[in-house]
Amino acid sequence: MVEQQKRTAGMEIGTQVNLPISKAIEISLNSVKIRFGRSLITVSGIVLAIAFLMSIWTDTAVVDSLKGAGNKELNLILQQKGIDIDPDSAAARQEKSKNNWLVVLSLLVCLVGITNAMLMSVTERFREIGTMKCLGALDSFIVKLFLLESTFQGFAGTTAGIIIGFGLTLALALMDYGGYVLDYFPLSGIAESAGYALVVGTLLSLIGAMLPAYRAAKMEPVEAMRSDT
Repeated sequence: MVEQQKRTAGMEIGTQVNLPISKAIEISLNSVKIRFGRSLITVSGIVLAIAFLMSIWTDTAVVDSLKGAGNKELNLILQQKGIDIDPDSAAARQEKSKNNWLVVLSLLVCLVGITNAMLMSVTERFREIGTMKCLGALDSFIVKLFLLESTFQGFAGTTAGIIIGFGLTLALALMDYGGYVLDYFPLSGIAESAGYALVVGTLLSLIGAMLPAYRAAKMEPVEAMRSDT
């Protein structure tokens, strides 16, 4: 009798499937490929937000570098473009504050868009989630799937946004200031900004997927399998 109870307990424990992280990565990548159209919608929001962020940071780095060059002719060009040479002036501080608010608002809109897209993804995948849970997938595994999927999309969208934001801003700067941009190009500042943007975009995607991932993990398998969506 004791042996039978042990075997029964072993069977019950065995129904809980703890798959490796490599399997979660594989399933997440396949999900992104299958739902490529919806993934593009999610990624596009990240691309636009990070492109705007990178554009602001690149423009600031370039202008600050040109200001610090100490070139009288260049200072004259900057003043003609309406840029205050004195970084401590009220106008310069106001412009910086305005840019910061615009960046924060764009990132908040991006975060809401990611959360909404991932919630819709959960709704569309009721049966898929229910099937995995019926087969023994742990709640933690379901959470991993959605967080990984959002992180992959966030990383791809952030990378594209960095390239687009930097490229467009650099092109405009070359049109405005000519070869001076290359002469005083702030390579370290741009690289640092790109690194920060990559971290911000990826973290935004991860945070935006937390609520949908939790909702998917707490879904009852029977209700999910019964759903018509």
